[in-house]
Amino acid sequence: MNTFALDQRLEADTFPIADLPLCRALLMNDARYPWVILVPRLDNVSEVFELSDADQAQLWREATQLGSVMKTLFDGDKLNIATLGNVVQQLHIHVVVRKHADATWPAPVWGNGSAEPYALDQLASLRDQLIAHIDRLAVD
Repeated sequence: MNTFALDQRLEADTFPIADLPLCRALLMNDARYPWVILVPRLDNVSEVFELSDADQAQLWREATQLGSVMKTLFDGDKLNIATLGNVVQQLHIHVVVRKHADATWPAPVWGNGSAEPYALDQLASLRDQLIAHIDRLAVD
């Protein structure tokens, strides 16, 4: 039996959006970018190669389908999908919509500037938009 526990730092820095077939989708609390983090709901996994072949395929499917929806929804110029894990060891994938005019373009979002937390109304609106589109994903 799997007893999934979210890393404390991810829990502190994000808001839950939805559970996909494999991953929990979390909204990063940084209003500078549309930024979702996908975390496979499996314990003791820090690297993609530790997943089964089927779970690796599902992880990529969820990341790319979510990314496609987000890029369209937020009219992005570029989509960044990355897994780093240097600070948070738990396996997670960042899905970030980038615009040429965003706060750090063309540099990476990590380590550049300070996060700007969402206002409550902005957070609610963004979460509602994401939930509506995630619910329509054919992530199977």
